[in-house]
Amino acid sequence: MRRVILLFVFAAGLLGRAHAFDFEPVKPLDEKDVEPAMLADMYGTWEIRDKSGKRRCRITLLKEFTIGGYQVDKAPGCEKAFPVMGDISAWRLSEGWLIDLVDPIRRIRVRFETPDNRYVPFGDPKDIAGIDELLKIQDKPGQKKK
Repeated sequence: MRRVILLFVFAAGLLGRAHAFDFEPVKPLDEKDVEPAMLADMYGTWEIRDKSGKRRCRITLLKEFTIGGYQVDKAPGCEKAFPVMGDISAWRLSEGWLIDLVDPIRRIRVRFETPDNRYVPFGDPKDIAGIDELLKIQDKPGQKKK
């Protein structure tokens, strides 16, 4: 009887948990070996889009630190366009110029990789909820980067 109860508790724990995609561990980008202009280009406004371009979410990748990485600002409505964005609290830059969006418990929820000249998501389609790419939005002339 005790074994059955323990099995039930174990199974219930597994079923009740939200599962994020298990991303392969990647080392942080060694910023001291990177040309400062290339690193500075990572900061600023980006737009997450679906394939049709109808659903969009603007985020700003900041260079100030926070728990789990660097600070990220999300435009209002991002969670509506892409539900996973409601969980995002920080971002990280890793080797290979990967951009990871992480939740408050430092778990990677979306990873963007750059197989060509654009960033595309890698992960569980349920978590990325239709995200097709991440595009850098050019700063307006005279706009200061945070």
